[in-house]
Amino acid sequence: MIPDSECLVLALVVVAAVGNPVNDKSEEEFMKIRVGIDIACRAAHRAACADETGRIIWTGHRFRTAAAELEELWARVPAEATEVMVVMEPTRNAWVPLAAWFRRRRATVVMVPTEQSSDLRAYYAKHAKTDRLDAELLARLPLLHPDGLHPEQADGPGDPLKRAVKIRSGMVHRRTTCMQRLDALLEIMGPAWVEAIGSDMCQTAFKFLATWANPHQVRRLGRARLARWFQRETRKAWGERRADAVVSAAEATLELWGPTGLDWDALAADIAVEAGLALELSRQIARLDERTFDLYSEADPDRIVMTAPGVGKILAGQIRGRLGDPHRFTSLAAARSFSGLVPRQNSSGLTDSAGGPTKQGDACLREALFTAADHARKVDPTLAARYQRLMCDTGRHHTSAVCTIAAVLLTRIVACLRNGTAYELRDVDGRPISNAEGRAIVAERYQIPPEIRAARRAVSNARSRARRDERTQQGVAERSKVTPVPIPA
Repeated sequence: MIPDSECLVLALVVVAAVGNPVNDKSEEEFMKIRVGIDIACRAAHRAACADETGRIIWTGHRFRTAAAELEELWARVPAEATEVMVVMEPTRNAWVPLAAWFRRRRATVVMVPTEQSSDLRAYYAKHAKTDRLDAELLARLPLLHPDGLHPEQADGPGDPLKRAVKIRSGMVHRRTTCMQRLDALLEIMGPAWVEAIGSDMCQTAFKFLATWANPHQVRRLGRARLARWFQRETRKAWGERRADAVVSAAEATLELWGPTGLDWDALAADIAVEAGLALELSRQIARLDERTFDLYSEADPDRIVMTAPGVGKILAGQIRGRLGDPHRFTSLAAARSFSGLVPRQNSSGLTDSAGGPTKQGDACLREALFTAADHARKVDPTLAARYQRLMCDTGRHHTSAVCTIAAVLLTRIVACLRNGTAYELRDVDGRPISNAEGRAIVAERYQIPPEIRAARRAVSNARSRARRDERTQQGVAERSKVTPVPIPA
């Protein structure tokens, strides 16, 4: 039985220099204190204090996120301490005000992944989990895993750019869901509606569906008035041709369903709800785009991220906001690991295998990098050559190849940010080229044959079928012998 005092905990670290030590003091005269804090969202936090050898000085201190209670906690730190390290887990957003308060005490904040603390706690106390034990483990973490302590100077969710791009990404996903539901509702009226309006809907389509989704209303409105409405809303991008297609779709629907038909008013009301949501989300996304670009311009005055191929205003803000300070990474490999685009590794003895990406990093950053990489491979010949080799020579699927390109693109962007230099487009021989020249070179040399693309699309299905058959042969997964439909007697 391991005593409670030997149990450790893991999380966020704050290093604070307390006092003004004299330069001629010897190293033995410095006293280093570690404070572990187990953060709670609704209940009181728990704190424990240990010295640099791991000996617990005090434990079980309860406090909440209030200035007065934080002052009481700080008063319990030994007065002779010359360095204070506060270790916390990044529990939701509750750590942000605590980290800011400790930084005002000349502290350096270090975030520690919760997965590491959980694994370490399970090692020391497999069948016990309490807030006090977690705080003690966190206080001893610097002694057990010093390499895992990395300074964190940013405010995390308190950073407006990081928060704004995350909100925008969520809004885009919600709008996509609304568009999918609209597409499904329009299929009830017939395929002609999707052909007339288009599956890639714009704000004009949302406005139209929010007002005139009833085919009887469309037929009464008529082609002439509908064409004038389209011209006014789209600045003449849509006109008589679009109005003819929509009215023809309404007539086809009424002919298809006959005189009894459906409750068109109820269906139109459901469509109007989804179209209204999609329209409002589109307006909010447009406002966020303007604010995000202003925030990005402040974070990256030289707009270095935008010089990378495949990166525009929106993706530049998303990459810079979710990446944070590029100098906080110890190496370029650490930046790749943060994105979650590095492959899993499993090696032992003579066995060495690599799996898919870990996906343990920032999902919003991965999303932006994947989109940028898919465009960059069409402009940068060096990326296009790598993409061609992955697809044609190694048999990679398109998604797997683009993930590899995304990791390479991130490495180059971080290197440019750390050096303060713009991304320079070059041919495979190192010759500088323009974007137009890069597109021409990629189109001439690095196109993927259609038969290769078709084969790569089928490879995932073939592997999944083979995997299912293998599991069945091993008895892991038994196939049901019952017929899907009962056979009549």
